[in-house]
Amino acid sequence: MLSRMADNLYWLSRYTERAENLARILHVAQRLAALPSAYAGASNEWESAIATAACADEFKALYPDGATRENVIRYIVDSPTNPSSIKACIETARSNARAVRTAITSEMWEILNEGWNEMRGIEFDGISQSALTQFLQRVQQMSLRFDGAAYRTMLRSDQYWFQRLGTFIERADNMARLLDVKYHLLLPEKEPVGGGLDYFQWSSILRSVNALTSYHWVYRENVKPWLVADFLILRPEQPRSLISCYMALNDYLDQIAERYGRQGPAQHIARSTTARLQNADMDQIFQSGLHEFLVEFIEDNNRLGAAITQQYLS
Repeated sequence: MLSRMADNLYWLSRYTERAENLARILHVAQRLAALPSAYAGASNEWESAIATAACADEFKALYPDGATRENVIRYIVDSPTNPSSIKACIETARSNARAVRTAITSEMWEILNEGWNEMRGIEFDGISQSALTQFLQRVQQMSLRFDGAAYRTMLRSDQYWFQRLGTFIERADNMARLLDVKYHLLLPEKEPVGGGLDYFQWSSILRSVNALTSYHWVYRENVKPWLVADFLILRPEQPRSLISCYMALNDYLDQIAERYGRQGPAQHIARSTTARLQNADMDQIFQSGLHEFLVEFIEDNNRLGAAITQQYLS
């Protein structure tokens, strides 16, 4: 397959997944902003949304007055100066999909095109909380439908494998950033770990990735920070966990290597990162520092993305 087509498929999926992840980030911020009055002013949920989206420096330069609800929503949803806004992600994904119409199915194209057309008719300035919630839900549903269409309609060939690589690289990055911001930045210093505010925040994060019910199925306990981290990092049965993402990445990279008859740095990085996750212990991770563990993982994930680009897409 031409590297240009592989590149379009890879980034098509990254941007679609990124739009969903940004919608989930804003959904978490909205939930945390709705804390009971006893917690009013205790949490910095809108700043955490910007930190999770990895755009704090650019945001501060554009909005020196700080992370208000209006500023954060405008920047993450449809700011023309933000190339990774939800609107920009959907538009770029659609552009990539149009470039590879012969490599994707009609169902995949129609889902993206429909989502793009719906978004163009929405006015985001002064949008109400209920209207914003509906929009964020539609973005998530669009991404889920696209993911399902890809899984159920694409041939299992190199086109499919490159499309899936983009999905799981982006999903792993977002999950690590979401956990890191919660543990390292979100809980105010005066609030106790395991307290009411901490419980509400971790529960909101589980809800944001549709994992609260499955968490209780696995652990049969109340929400506890170390168990949530274990669930979203080391449990392979959780489809958005870091280890689940890397098991998928290993599989698709191995199939690509078999198809082209050679391996390279991408396969080696994916295997070493997967082995690190498989051998990790959550008690040891917390003792040595969850923040440090997640920062190292994000760096490894970025290295894998760069290796995939150099090895196959350039």
